[in-house]
Amino acid sequence: MRRRELLATLTAATTGAVVGSPSAARAAEPTPSALAAAVRASRTEFSACRYDTLSRALPARIALAEAFGSEGSPEQAATAVARLYSIATRLCIKLGEDGLAPVTAGRALSAALGGADAVTVAGAHRMVSSTWRRRGDYARATDIAVTAAQELGAGRTVDIAERLSAQANLYATAAYTAAKQGDRNTARGLVSEAAAIAGRLGHDGPGQVALHQVSVSYLLGDVGEAIEHARRVDPAGLPSAERRARYWIDVARAFEQWGKPDRCYRALLAAEQAAQEEVRRGPVRVMAGGLMRHDRVLPGVRAFARRVGALG
Repeated sequence: MRRRELLATLTAATTGAVVGSPSAARAAEPTPSALAAAVRASRTEFSACRYDTLSRALPARIALAEAFGSEGSPEQAATAVARLYSIATRLCIKLGEDGLAPVTAGRALSAALGGADAVTVAGAHRMVSSTWRRRGDYARATDIAVTAAQELGAGRTVDIAERLSAQANLYATAAYTAAKQGDRNTARGLVSEAAAIAGRLGHDGPGQVALHQVSVSYLLGDVGEAIEHARRVDPAGLPSAERRARYWIDVARAFEQWGKPDRCYRALLAAEQAAQEEVRRGPVRVMAGGLMRHDRVLPGVRAFARRVGALG
C-alpha cells in the first residue's frame, strides 16, 4: 500500500468517514469476542511491523468497536476504541505524521475516559504525551506522562503487574522527553524510577525499560554509556520484531554519534533483518544517507540506502 493510501484510511477513521458507517462495521458482527480479536490483531500487526496491513484494517476495527458501543456495552466499547486509537497514534508516529497523531491520541484519551480501565487511560495519556513531545512542548509532555504515572500508582483496583508495567512505560517516556530537551538530571531521575518499577515485575520487567536507557543515553550525548546499556540487552530475547528493530536502530544512532560508520551500518542491517518495514522510515533514511559518504569501505551500503528509500 502506498503511503498516501495508507494515511487516507487513517484519516477517514478519525474524521468519521469510516467510523460508524454500516459498511465499515459489516466485516464482523459487533460481539465481545470480535472486539477482543480486533484489538489483539492490531497489537500483533504493530508488534510485527506490518504497518501496511494494520493501516488497512484499523478503520473497520474502530467502526466495529463503535458499533458495539451503540448496542448497549458503552464502557467495554470505549476501552476497545481507546486501545485501537492508541495503536493508530503509535502508527502515525512511526510514519512521522505529526498532524494526524494528536487527533488519534485525543480520540484515544476521550474514549478511554469513557471506559472503566485505568491502564487504558494511562496508555492514552502516554500517547498524548508523545504527541506533545513531537510538537516540541517538552515540559507539557513530561508533565502529562509523570502525572499519569502518579495517578495510576495511587489506584489500588488495578492488577499490580499491569499497573507496574504501565507506570514504568510512562516514566520511561517522560525520561526520553526530558533527554530530548537536554534536561540531564530529570531524564536520569525518571529513567531510574522507570527501571526501579520495572524491576519489581521480575525477570521480564527490566527489559521493557532497557531500550529507553539506550535512547536516553545517546540523546544526552553519553554514547559509551548507551552502548554499555545496549550490551546488557539480548535482542533475541525482546518480545517483538518492532522492539528488536528499534533496539538495533538505537544502537545504530549511538554508533553514528560515536563516529563509527561500519558498526552503525551493521546495526542497521540487523534492524532490517528484524523488520523491513521499520527501517523504511525517516530516521533510518537519514542515517543511510550519511553512510553514503563511506560507500567505498561499506560494501552494499548503496543498495541498502536504496532499499530504505534514501536514494531516489
